[in-house]
Amino acid sequence: MAENQTDAIAALNEMFVSESAANRWVGRLTAAREQSLNPAGLRQLHTECFAGEPEPHPIWYPELLSTTSNCDRWREAIGLNSYDEFYQWTISDRESFWRQSVERLGIQFDRPATATLDESRGPAHAAWFPDSRLNITNSCFQADPDSLAIICQQPDGPLRTWTVKELQQNASRVANGLVDAGFKIGDAIGVFMPMTDWSVAIYLGVVMAGCHVVSIADSFAPPEIETRLRIANAKAVFTYDFQIRSGKKLPLFRRLVEAGDVPAIVIAQNGTLEVDLRKQDIDWDELIVDRNEFEPVSACPQETINVLFSSGTTGDPKAIPWNQLTPIKCAIDGYCHQNIVAGDVCAWPTNLGWMMGPWLIFASLINRATIAIYEDAPMGPGFGQFVQDAGVTMLGVVPTIVKAWQSTACMEPFDWSGIKVFSSTGESSQVAPMKYLSSLAGFKPIIEYCGGTEIGGGYVSSVVDKPNVPAAFNTAAVGLEFVLISEMNDTETDSQPTSKQANEGEIFLVPPSIGLSNRLINRDHFETYYANTPVLSGYSQLRRHGDYFRELKTGFGSVFVAGGRIDDTMNLGGIKISSAEIERVLNQCERVIETAAVAEARGDGPDQLVVFAVCEPTVSLERSIDTKTEPVGETPPEIAAEIESLQREMNTRLKQELNPLFRISRLAIVDQLPRTASGKVMRRMLRSSNECSD
Repeated sequence: MAENQTDAIAALNEMFVSESAANRWVGRLTAAREQSLNPAGLRQLHTECFAGEPEPHPIWYPELLSTTSNCDRWREAIGLNSYDEFYQWTISDRESFWRQSVERLGIQFDRPATATLDESRGPAHAAWFPDSRLNITNSCFQADPDSLAIICQQPDGPLRTWTVKELQQNASRVANGLVDAGFKIGDAIGVFMPMTDWSVAIYLGVVMAGCHVVSIADSFAPPEIETRLRIANAKAVFTYDFQIRSGKKLPLFRRLVEAGDVPAIVIAQNGTLEVDLRKQDIDWDELIVDRNEFEPVSACPQETINVLFSSGTTGDPKAIPWNQLTPIKCAIDGYCHQNIVAGDVCAWPTNLGWMMGPWLIFASLINRATIAIYEDAPMGPGFGQFVQDAGVTMLGVVPTIVKAWQSTACMEPFDWSGIKVFSSTGESSQVAPMKYLSSLAGFKPIIEYCGGTEIGGGYVSSVVDKPNVPAAFNTAAVGLEFVLISEMNDTETDSQPTSKQANEGEIFLVPPSIGLSNRLINRDHFETYYANTPVLSGYSQLRRHGDYFRELKTGFGSVFVAGGRIDDTMNLGGIKISSAEIERVLNQCERVIETAAVAEARGDGPDQLVVFAVCEPTVSLERSIDTKTEPVGETPPEIAAEIESLQREMNTRLKQELNPLFRISRLAIVDQLPRTASGKVMRRMLRSSNECSD
């Protein structure tokens, strides 16, 4: 750190020494921003400010807000005094909350509803806005027609922009082309494309035409593509002939051909097709038309607009339909949690195969904000330059990306001061990388966001209206209540388990809420989410989700910490612990990039802890080593010594930070962890590979 930075930190520490930690940090950070303290200086300032204070240490307080938040304005309009009162209102008077949500978002109905909610068949079968008609795309073009809808860029290319009017016209051209080509209302149309301006127009055009999108991640191999097209009964698939990703030319159309005979609508990446089409395929230039107006097909609220898929690792994935109302959940989450306002620029590296792709479309456009799309991997300085040049105000991330940025410092040269809020989802975060991320924009809040495709958004999140702690959530999502449950046991009189509410345990959602799925294409929906769920006093129905969470009481209110999937918990020496909690500790080791912890059952004894680690290049072993049972001589001595040293360091951290009884049985060094298309670590695959190696 430069000497003037050190002097500035010392001066700021002296100025605010007598204040409380919260006031010290607010005062110091405000002054530090005026002095343009660099990210490293800001992180040091934060550490020194909270030295000796009990953890967790907030990085953000509402006092740092420059304008009134969306939740504050709403809260004041209905006469409530705090955010906590506002949240309680959203779950105690759900009809009023969702009715007002629709009004605030300006959702356009072709025919008004006869009620807000029909719960006559019970909360598991709730019907929102019954008897109404709408097409949700009508609510996506309410911003000024000349304002920006999309900012796009290819690597080393210029920024490209579409106005709201241009996006609406291009989506209308797609809808007209589909109708002219003979596609009918209710047809399933696949989208196997990276996130681009045209993929957004295609997505909206399909919905405009009364068809529905089948979401397929652009990273999928032919068998995964075939599975999704088959389950959804897709009639056609939009794709590019190829795409460029990290400098490599990836053959999208060829993968579709290998996946089966479903007709492809093929767009030339460079203006001229570089593939030979089959008889059933359609050249994009022959489908797209010049008619820029289309009257979106009106439908009932439960009509499907998008079929998305869960991240299954065995068997067919769950096929989850989104309906005409699901985008309202996306938009109100963006409004309340990411605090998106008209004129914001929202970027989230994603694609339409993962729920965050459609989420980004609806959360941005319905809130009259701009979508920012970088058409390449977000790992290098090109993305950082794009965030700066596009004027991004809300940047979404996956924690793995942040760790890569931190290890290379590739984003530090750029001016990200225009970012008002970060958001993180997809996997559990760690404190240090999130603190690093926040510092890149002058310590802005990070909205941790956790939910699911079958929820249409989040069930637990954060808001800028409460102190913000890295890698923790400070509220349940508005309009959706959850409970933490432990110790489920069968009763003598009822096959349903009984249970007790706790501050640590499995998450169960409390329906109803807009966004919660009400059917699955290839599963029994009730059996999947509601059958044999716990009985809890005061709740008529709970909905299974499968995540494990802890609630921590702090001096500034409760925060929630993710513990991973409930089936990723393990029993080590009689103590129940989640994979995420172990990984959070192990990822702090200096040579470690990331880890995955799984349990290995050994007969009738306790689970054994197995850790897969991706490390810095100094650790190069490509196969697992069991330092308890394998002779060290089988491995080059210098490699074995390095493995043993790292395992000792990990065990020390587990002993000091979690429990003295926790000990790693096997440490496996791997080049990378297996992940789903949405970036989640596939621990089941690691467990299976570990069992096969024994």
